Amino acid sequence: MDKRNIFAATIFALALSGSQGQAQEPFYKGKTITILAGTGAGNVYDIFARMFARHMGKHIPGNPDIIVQNMPGAASMIAANHLTNVTKPDGLTIGAIFPALYFDQLIGRPEVKFDWSKFIWLGSPAKSDQLLYMRADSPYKTIDDVVKASAPPKCGATGTTSTAYYIPKLLDQIIATNFEVILGYKTGTDIDLAVERGEVICRAFTIEAFFAREPFFTWTKNKFVRILIQTGKTRDERLKDVPTIPELMDKYKTDDSGRRLTKLILAGGEFGRPYVLPPNTPNDKVKILQEAFAKTLKDQEMLADAKTNKLEIEASTAEELDKLAKEVISQPSEIVAKMKKLLAK
Repeated sequence: MDKRNIFAATIFALALSGSQGQAQEPFYKGKTITILAGTGAGNVYDIFARMFARHMGKHIPGNPDIIVQNMPGAASMIAANHLTNVTKPDGLTIGAIFPALYFDQLIGRPEVKFDWSKFIWLGSPAKSDQLLYMRADSPYKTIDDVVKASAPPKCGATGTTSTAYYIPKLLDQIIATNFEVILGYKTGTDIDLAVERGEVICRAFTIEAFFAREPFFTWTKNKFVRILIQTGKTRDERLKDVPTIPELMDKYKTDDSGRRLTKLILAGGEFGRPYVLPPNTPNDKVKILQEAFAKTLKDQEMLADAKTNKLEIEASTAEELDKLAKEVISQPSEIVAKMKKLLAK
């Protein structure tokens, strides 16, 4: 081989080596992933999303930047619809959405433009038992007072799939309470401000959030609110004197269909704070992000961050949530009918 041929062969080998090196570059190198949070800034869903943004990137080959984009409204239905119909399924957008959006799909609301069972699940960092607080200066000292009330207490809610809406409405069905739920608040923080102003006097939301941030530290210290119920199967250690929904169903002799409805409704707590990818995201990107999500949940720096923010980690896997999503969407007609009654505006 003459010198010209040797030189050409060398150039070809170097070019081939360079192209192979480029082909092996991680997809996520130099890219930015967006966590689309279906809530306003500052609440616990948002705090979780920003925590994942800080810690998840190092577990993804290529170490991409991760940012949070807030898209509040309609209890995160706007974000869920956006993920399904606008977001490119390219592995660069993760949704952080509310756990009970399947309610509106089950009852056939026309504004639902997603299929809960077709989201691709990354998992959830927490399960969510709920409570219902009431202003302490109101005449409703216990949940029994609400059962007997002639004038319904007004609770605030963002949308019909928010805990703030469906917990009072569930209680109306299973133990015959009498709540009036005022819709239209943009965020949970807006509801809390409305409670301070006296526009509404109650709100249902997660136990975790109540013990994680203001104004609830101050409210508890000043005895501004009292807790009337909690949704867990057993009483939370911090709420030892507060009855659970199972206890109330026994007390008020809730029938079997009411108990089945309750199980379906409270499955939202099992979804907790779910993270999803748009339908049709390529399998290779799904695998990378599911593995990174799982590793993040065990990351010691992330766990320390959660502790600092008073966030409790009780994780669910992608497989668990995928199975649960398919279960909740497959319901008999009589339960769907009860759900429609519960969610009637």
